[in-house]
Amino acid sequence: MKHALQKGFTLIELMIVVAIIGILAAIALPWYQDYAVRAKMSEAVLAASQCRTAVSEVYQAKAGTALPAGGGWGCESATSTTQYVRGVQTDEKGAVQVTVHNISAAVEDKTVLLVPEVSDGKIVGWKCGPGTVDPKYLPGACRETGLKVGTLAPQLTDN
Repeated sequence: MKHALQKGFTLIELMIVVAIIGILAAIALPWYQDYAVRAKMSEAVLAASQCRTAVSEVYQAKAGTALPAGGGWGCESATSTTQYVRGVQTDEKGAVQVTVHNISAAVEDKTVLLVPEVSDGKIVGWKCGPGTVDPKYLPGACRETGLKVGTLAPQLTDN
């Protein structure tokens, strides 16, 4: 007896393919969601960079004289400055704290810090790291831990 030539896929083969696709989707979706949050957090860090520039300019202009108090560096905002930034605060040493929003529940109202490294009254570099946000959501160059800030100003307001 001749066996009929099989054309197409059997049901079990199709079920295996569907299972493999399901497993791949279960792995890829969380990775993509974390990637999307990191991309938006990068935008928030970029918004903080404007304040970093202002602080650097003040350090240069005030070399050897008194520095402004927290909130007096000229770049702060108690309200939203971008889609993902709720506010920008500074302390008396020029450290910048950015509070984020509208990104993800995991990072809502969490903070990112940019802290100047000062030597002989001049800024020689900046460190970027988490304030209250989980470091896994930050860009790779912004994961310095243990950063400290002083008294921050201005106080953030609800929008």
